[in-house]
Amino acid sequence: MKLMSATSTVYLFQVRLVVLTLLGLLACLANAHALTLDEVAQLAQTRAQTPYQLKRQAVPAELAALDYDGLRDIRFNDDKTLWRADQLPFEVKFFHLGPQGESVHINEVSAQGNKPLHYDGSAFNFGKNQLDTASWDDLGYAGFRVHSPLNAAAYKDELIAFQGASYFRALGVGQRYGLSARGLAVNSSGAPQEEFPRFTDFWLEKPAVDAQQLTIFALLDSPHMTGAYRFDIRPGEQTVTEVHARIFMRKGVDPKIATLGLAPLTSMFLFGENQPKTGDFRPEVHDSDGLMMASSDGEWLWRPLLNPAAPLVTSFAMKGLKGFGLMQRDRAFASYEDTEARYELRPSAWITPMGEWGPGRVELLLLATPDETHDNVVAYWVPDQLPQPGESLDFAYQIGWQGAQQQRPPNGWATQSRRGIGYSKLDAQALQQTIQYVIDFTGPALDPLGADEPVRAIVSSDANGRILESNAWRNPATGVWRMTLRVQRIVPNQPIELRAFLQHNNNTVSETWTTIVTP
Repeated sequence: MKLMSATSTVYLFQVRLVVLTLLGLLACLANAHALTLDEVAQLAQTRAQTPYQLKRQAVPAELAALDYDGLRDIRFNDDKTLWRADQLPFEVKFFHLGPQGESVHINEVSAQGNKPLHYDGSAFNFGKNQLDTASWDDLGYAGFRVHSPLNAAAYKDELIAFQGASYFRALGVGQRYGLSARGLAVNSSGAPQEEFPRFTDFWLEKPAVDAQQLTIFALLDSPHMTGAYRFDIRPGEQTVTEVHARIFMRKGVDPKIATLGLAPLTSMFLFGENQPKTGDFRPEVHDSDGLMMASSDGEWLWRPLLNPAAPLVTSFAMKGLKGFGLMQRDRAFASYEDTEARYELRPSAWITPMGEWGPGRVELLLLATPDETHDNVVAYWVPDQLPQPGESLDFAYQIGWQGAQQQRPPNGWATQSRRGIGYSKLDAQALQQTIQYVIDFTGPALDPLGADEPVRAIVSSDANGRILESNAWRNPATGVWRMTLRVQRIVPNQPIELRAFLQHNNNTVSETWTTIVTP
């Protein structure tokens, strides 16, 4: 028999004590008549005292054998929809667990107490699948979606869905699902190793008959941290998700984190006007076409997205943040010509911090993708000051899920960015070393200006670029202001960082357009 040391015995006793405390807290919540972020945070703080354990639900063999199409054939029965019989303004349907077995615990919070919502096989239509659920244990659910009368009073549309890790996505009026948000992003750039925090428990607060918003609480878990979240969801032309979070750094783990990304957004960019693709009849394919940022010192920046050949990480340091978002600015059907995907209806997501987040950086991760089925864009805020093991971090923000009416800079903004050179007298070698962009701008500071006004293109490059030419003029065909710039790459296998904006009488009249030219 192998004897345990006194230190090990004490450690196991401490772990068991923490587990018992956690179970006690859960029991208290089950008897509560209301729920607060502080109560969920107490659960998160207690869990942060214990080692991380990835828990997967044991999946029946016949369920584990399902392929993608088989899982898609499982549908939730409408008559089992939570709160439908009460005729409330919000209803909830559940996603069936798949072969991966990553289930979540879901509870209903009402005046009668907090009630666990256990798995119910009769709530699903299994389609062509031959599955006998009578012998199954309580599998839990893979997630849920909320419905609300978003587009018409007589029908409850899908409003927001939580499924997979800490992912969620929402819709405003007339929108189609596109980009997603996450609770946290940890080491998304891949160093030292990316981890995907998971929402393991949810509490759905039963709404009143005249409720204008739905409140959801969630408990987050990951190897480095735990967290408590409150989501207040207000549907509308611009659906708003207000997020309040408290993160606890886990004790007893390596404290080194390359990036702790707050308010992360995940999207897809395959190709667009700045990076066209031959052989596809569609002019553009993307859920988002650019990253917009607003710093506390008043600068607005626009970074068109790319589908790079290799992973690409860029960042934008700021003393303070007013907001950032992955935006789908181009809202014209003719820009996409896709009658099924309807990319012009995909929402933009604008993050507005609540309170001061301090200095940090917006980080943008771009990955290569061969098609539109893979998300390859991630953007998030990285604070300069990271909490240490045992410490906590409180932050809050709003996500505006926006359509045609979306956040814009106050003066002017880019409406399209095209790369390429038309007819030129340059020889082949010079053409190969020369890069040209054509960028159109519009906005309240630009639109009133006549064609003879002194509007200038202010262009700059890093050390690897030499600006050859820059111009600005009012396009007589469209009325918008057009900027052209040409830059020469000095070292062929190195990238170039470019910045450009429009100026009128020494006044900045547009956001700062910025891009990276990869080798």
